[in-house]
Amino acid sequence: MSARLLTLSTALLCSSYAVVATDTMAATDAYTYANVDAVTVKHLHLDLAVNFEQKALTGFADLHLNWLNNNSNTVYLDTRDLVIDRIYAKRADGQWQKVPFNLGQRDAVLGSKLTVSPAFQAQTLRIYYSSTDKASGLQWLTPEQTAGKTTPFMFSQNQAIHARSWIPIQDTPAVRMTYSARIHTRDDVLAIMSANNEPGMIRDGDYQFVMPQAIPAYLIAIAAGDLQFKAMSEQTGVYAEPYILNASAEEFASTQAMIDATEQLYGDYRWGRYDLLILPPSFPFGGMENPVLSFITPTVVAGDSSLVNLIAHELAHSWSGNLVTNASWRDLWLNEGFTSYVENRIMEQVFGTDRAIMEQALSVQGLKEELAELPANDSILYIDLNGRDPDDAFSGVPYTKGQLFLMYLEQKFGRDKFDLFVRQYFDDHAFQSLDTERFIQYLNTHLLQKYPGIVSLDEAKIWIYQSGLPEGAPDPQSDAFNQVQQHADSWLAGNSELSSLPTDNWTVHEWLYFINKLPLTITPEQLAELDATFSLTQSGNSEIAHAWYLLALKTGYQDIAAPLEQYLVNIGRRKLIIPLYKQLASTPEGLAFARAVYEKARPGYHPLAQGTVDEILK
Repeated sequence: MSARLLTLSTALLCSSYAVVATDTMAATDAYTYANVDAVTVKHLHLDLAVNFEQKALTGFADLHLNWLNNNSNTVYLDTRDLVIDRIYAKRADGQWQKVPFNLGQRDAVLGSKLTVSPAFQAQTLRIYYSSTDKASGLQWLTPEQTAGKTTPFMFSQNQAIHARSWIPIQDTPAVRMTYSARIHTRDDVLAIMSANNEPGMIRDGDYQFVMPQAIPAYLIAIAAGDLQFKAMSEQTGVYAEPYILNASAEEFASTQAMIDATEQLYGDYRWGRYDLLILPPSFPFGGMENPVLSFITPTVVAGDSSLVNLIAHELAHSWSGNLVTNASWRDLWLNEGFTSYVENRIMEQVFGTDRAIMEQALSVQGLKEELAELPANDSILYIDLNGRDPDDAFSGVPYTKGQLFLMYLEQKFGRDKFDLFVRQYFDDHAFQSLDTERFIQYLNTHLLQKYPGIVSLDEAKIWIYQSGLPEGAPDPQSDAFNQVQQHADSWLAGNSELSSLPTDNWTVHEWLYFINKLPLTITPEQLAELDATFSLTQSGNSEIAHAWYLLALKTGYQDIAAPLEQYLVNIGRRKLIIPLYKQLASTPEGLAFARAVYEKARPGYHPLAQGTVDEILK
């Protein structure tokens, strides 16, 4: 059916799931101008036109307000690089009145404070505005930058504080709102959002959306391009450009089994449908957990379902992150640590214990390497960003250290007790935003004190407030990896031939472990033998290729230049390209090569990736 037929009223939207967790407002978010102690947005309605030529979204936003302070009339909002045309406010009698506003000076991190000053408490603000081509939360691709070469593409990436670059909003995860939207596009473009996308939507350039559950601003998402849909089950499906649609649906066919497994562990999936959007390769992340429509990098379409733990991760956010949300970006570990833990439990349920342990071991291996380079303060779960961009909070620490903390609790209390705790945690805080202090109180009451003498409150706080990994942290060991190491050691010592490695049955995880554990003292001759035997330089798996290129750069192996250039030009996922640029930049020759490649690659990168690589190569 056409999305135009969806007619759920704003009044119903604002009353159904509109949860505003006012007790989270005590947790200060340093990354918002919003006066959330006085007023919060309870519902957002967008009416926007997608202008591919101007690289802009233009129209208006209606902000339905919930006043917490009867003596206040002023509303402070977050913006970044928006052009504000005019603002109207709706009075209690339903009449609209044009009202004054002021757009403050631009801060490099926070953007510009928008002050709206009616002489009365507005029920709704209507803000006419346009985004600009500087929007950090939008990427615009020309037809030539897409696979089909005929239709432009646009998509958003709001986390952490990029929603303000295309919506004037209270851009803090402490505020949750429902939203609706009407999006106007060219007739040959399909628009979709993190809302009720209906399979079989008519491509007519006029699309309407409803998100009846209350979510923070960073989970509002939009994309528009030459998209088609293919169902994977009654509840799940894939949106993608035609070239990758069938391969994606086949790759991620286990998605429904993942949903079923997670419901058994942690209760009902509360969002209706669960679809995937496969984005162009320039998408800077592996995935983004936008509700009901996870945004996914095409680099995980490997042809063998070897990288579907990414889908498990984004799905897990439907419980940890989207349902129960970190109240500020200092609390990111509450989103990502829980999600990494749930992801691994999903993988265990669907794909077995051996695979789950291999993925644990690889994550811990990566974390330990990262901890060796991170400043001590950046290895604290409850991180103090000291005014830096909140994107700096995204490292392996909130993900894997957070996961290890929960694994530690599971091992101490036993899975039966801990599973009940996690499920109750999700139920008790559903559609709320939570800070670290409140989590600790909840943990103490519902687990530590409930089963005394197992883990003390001080022991739990060491995990959250101290740097590094505590003594006794879980250290997962994989029997499969131990066997890989034995074979590698034997070959490196000259005691066996490379052909004796049983690689025919190796998983991607075993290949990654093998490459990552090779010593930097390995000889050029040994590297050449590896490459000649296994064609690692030409690997079609993006993760294996990344690991091999990084090893080659660290050891001076020369025969990767042309494939590496193609890799860096064609992929914009930061996890895969940033370590390569950093390694290249560590030598004068590498830096010159990197700058030459980046000149070609930069126009196709997302603004978030551009900013990071710009800094590396400056």
